[in-house]
Amino acid sequence: MDQVTSYWELWWVWCAAALILAILEVLAPGFVFLGFALGALACGILLAALGSGALGLPVLLFLFAALSLASWLLMRRYFALSKGQVKHFEHDIND
Repeated sequence: MDQVTSYWELWWVWCAAALILAILEVLAPGFVFLGFALGALACGILLAALGSGALGLPVLLFLFAALSLASWLLMRRYFALSKGQVKHFEHDIND
């Protein structure tokens, strides 16, 4: 088994990646990295439940992509502005 592949089959690696992506979301807000963080966390939890090495790397990457997309779409649905609604700012920070 390849050394790089074996690391990505460990549950704590996915949880650490989720933490790094969540920190990046704090630094660059806008729900860009949060969907990826939730996808990585879900993969980590799944690997912890099934046991490390239970799923191969291609399956894990597919699950990560699918879960990240699903979480991003759910966040967009619940946290986005309603259709036709526009943000208006009444006050300027310099006023």
